Amino acid sequence: MEQLHELLQQVIPDGERVLTEKADLASYSYDASFGVYMPEVVVQPLSTCEVAEILKLANKHKIPVYPRGQGTSLSGGPLPVRGGIVMDLSQWTSKLEIDTENMLAVVSPGVTAQAINNAALVHGLIYPPDPSSMNIATIGGNLAENSGGPKGLKYGVTKDYVIGLEVVTPEGEVIHTGGKTMKNVTGYDLTKLIVGSEGTLGIITEAILRLYPKPQATETLMALFDDIIDAGRAISNILSAGIIPAKLEIMDKASVEAVEAYRPTGLPTNIDALILIELDGHPEAIKDEIKRVNDVCLQEKARSVQIAKTAEEAAQLWLARKLVSPAIVRVKPTKISEDATVPRSKIPDMFQRLKEIKQKYNIDLVVFGHAGDGNLHPNIIADERDTEEMKRVEQAVEEIFQAAIELGGTLSGEHGIGTLKAPFMEMELGAVGVDMMKRIKQAWDPNDILNPGKIFPEPNQRFVLTND
Repeated sequence: MEQLHELLQQVIPDGERVLTEKADLASYSYDASFGVYMPEVVVQPLSTCEVAEILKLANKHKIPVYPRGQGTSLSGGPLPVRGGIVMDLSQWTSKLEIDTENMLAVVSPGVTAQAINNAALVHGLIYPPDPSSMNIATIGGNLAENSGGPKGLKYGVTKDYVIGLEVVTPEGEVIHTGGKTMKNVTGYDLTKLIVGSEGTLGIITEAILRLYPKPQATETLMALFDDIIDAGRAISNILSAGIIPAKLEIMDKASVEAVEAYRPTGLPTNIDALILIELDGHPEAIKDEIKRVNDVCLQEKARSVQIAKTAEEAAQLWLARKLVSPAIVRVKPTKISEDATVPRSKIPDMFQRLKEIKQKYNIDLVVFGHAGDGNLHPNIIADERDTEEMKRVEQAVEEIFQAAIELGGTLSGEHGIGTLKAPFMEMELGAVGVDMMKRIKQAWDPNDILNPGKIFPEPNQRFVLTND
């Protein structure tokens, strides 16, 4: 290891960007999911050249390299499960350029999505992808995981806004994919291959992102329901009516109660579920859509539909939605965050399956999320010190995945596979599908140095949250 440190310091002479102290290494041993894995060294590159030289060194000596942003991953994406080098890209924020003529942003990997959107707003533009951690998470991490958010329903997710990348391959070669043109069909679409590959095929060192004109107006509505199944049908029917809200989110009774106990916002707790709807576009078009949304919700037994009277009131409603995650961990300290996604037409069926799973395993299951695109967040709150409870949680999570796939859905809509969901990959893709992905990985990374131990299941690997 001393030799490795010396070699790395030749690449990065600034000793403060090569971390070897135990306290520093411990800070990079975990993320927002489960598991603690200590790296041997942490490096903080600030240029493409540094990244390339580090990867050449690692590939030559077959040392694992784990790219990392701010560590907000919910699936174990940046965990150094085989030791080696953690490459912290969160400090690399030097480039954030807004090209107003072409409606593009060119950014370094450590810039946050919030910073990109704020810079775009100055020019009357927006960067639509809005993961809940957008004010913290790096764009590099968003790209690696193909992050989504509430606006994914209308505007799409991260991959829909990436038109060009600078990428360093596992062997230390620098390639450029795509560019600044809106159309590009020159060869295979390597840009789309890299986005969502969870740092297993290359390290993104620069991205070219599409921007979008800021909508003229927005309105927020809240519909209250006495049965979450009715709320699911309302969501499906709003979309079937030809209305595409900017956001269409759901909170069940448990999440509402948790938010009100954590930081009261005035939400009613004597309900089974509520949906929050944001409409945007031309003011006259919004007026018509408000009426149609109101009619659909009342037809599906909504107790009432309320329209936020001011921008402040609307902001308060969306704040309540953002508070769900920190609020529910006050009930119990351990949160298992899932993002099983189903076709829109199957949203009511998924709600029914989640009700049954909650009762079957006697768990604290909270349901919220981006219901408009079927991307639900069934979160289980538990206490990891209670081994018996955690075993029930493990069984429940597996059944949640089974339910999603049986309904035509997927294991993950935005959190990625990482380490936690790897055991279920064949359940969705089949052995041949997984093998084809492994072949791509082998072609790009023959020595398996880049984020190894992710996505693909190890032999006999099981989904485990406790120590056996």
